[in-house]
Amino acid sequence: MKVENTKAQMRKGVLEYCILSVLKDDDAYVAEILDTLKDAKLLVVEGTIYPLLTRLKNAGLLNYRWEESTSGPPRKYYGLTETGQLFLNELTTTWDELQTAVTVVTSTKKSKK
Repeated sequence: MKVENTKAQMRKGVLEYCILSVLKDDDAYVAEILDTLKDAKLLVVEGTIYPLLTRLKNAGLLNYRWEESTSGPPRKYYGLTETGQLFLNELTTTWDELQTAVTVVTSTKKSKK
């Protein structure tokens, strides 16, 4: 078993949560979302993010708007819907619980019998 496969699956599992979190305060276009993820060492390519953004939009969690750019073609800005904000709040609670549980399990020293 290769550790890289497990690491990739762990990243994929939290990517949706991370994208919603990036958009919690401000709308952003894809390059900004990718830069934020990259800065956090979550390397994601456009081929991965576009289908995910479409899925989140189709689920009613995101909306988008087009905005003219001074440095090229118009940009599609994504933002959270009200439903998306509620969903993010639930994911944050779940993440906090999961993080606590994993910390407990991984830091507990097992006694040998």
